[in-house]
Amino acid sequence: MILNLLAIGDVVGEPGLAFLEANLRQVQKQHNVHFTVVNGENASGVGILPRQAKAIYAAGANVVTLGNHTWNRIQIKDLLDEVPWLLRPANYTNRVPGRGLGVYEGPQGLRIAVMNLIGRCEMDPNSDNPFTVANRLLRDVDAEVKVVDFHAEATSEKGAMGYYLDGRVQAVWGTHTHVPTADGRVLPKGTGFLTDLGMTGPADSVLGMRSNQAINRFLGGLPMRFEPAEGPCKLEGAVFAIDTHTGRCQSVTRVDIGEDHHRQA
Repeated sequence: MILNLLAIGDVVGEPGLAFLEANLRQVQKQHNVHFTVVNGENASGVGILPRQAKAIYAAGANVVTLGNHTWNRIQIKDLLDEVPWLLRPANYTNRVPGRGLGVYEGPQGLRIAVMNLIGRCEMDPNSDNPFTVANRLLRDVDAEVKVVDFHAEATSEKGAMGYYLDGRVQAVWGTHTHVPTADGRVLPKGTGFLTDLGMTGPADSVLGMRSNQAINRFLGGLPMRFEPAEGPCKLEGAVFAIDTHTGRCQSVTRVDIGEDHHRQA
């Protein structure tokens, strides 16, 4: 079968969460989606609260992934151990709660493995090497479909991960930068790849945050806590069409929906 897997970019703040809740089911129907992974690490602006993780799951996500702000809302730590659908980066130390890899049941009994990794370039230097961790974890995964959410800053690190895992997983996508890239493609050995999905949150903003706060920072003003912007929102991501018979991704289709519906998938 052709498995349509939807990956949604970082949910930013309560506005992004509300927009996801209002639109995810429609996007899934439009693209005949069988399985959905949503990155939720910015649902509280910086980090995610348990109620927000549960809201994303209730909105239609099969798996919720996180990233470098996992511990900014420490309240999430217990939920990471309690539910299988919430993942934090697998290359965090095993001394912290949660898991970074899960295997889930898809249509027709398919086993779908989702791995969450975090990059090290301009990111968390205390994390383990994401390449060696991915290699180690994949040796023991029993699943027909394997996909990776690589939460990383550097385009080069994300691209290298895509080629490193090419032919061993069906899809690799990047999260974290909140800016969608136009390089979706199928790599030579059959892995679907996209450098960054983008975000789900306020459109008139700087990476989902209030633009005046970003301007203040770059003008050298006093530090302040960034707050999610208000106004119209957008939902960004991609659909990976995976041939479960051949194990190859057939296509990568970007999803980009604005609140005013001027931009369609």
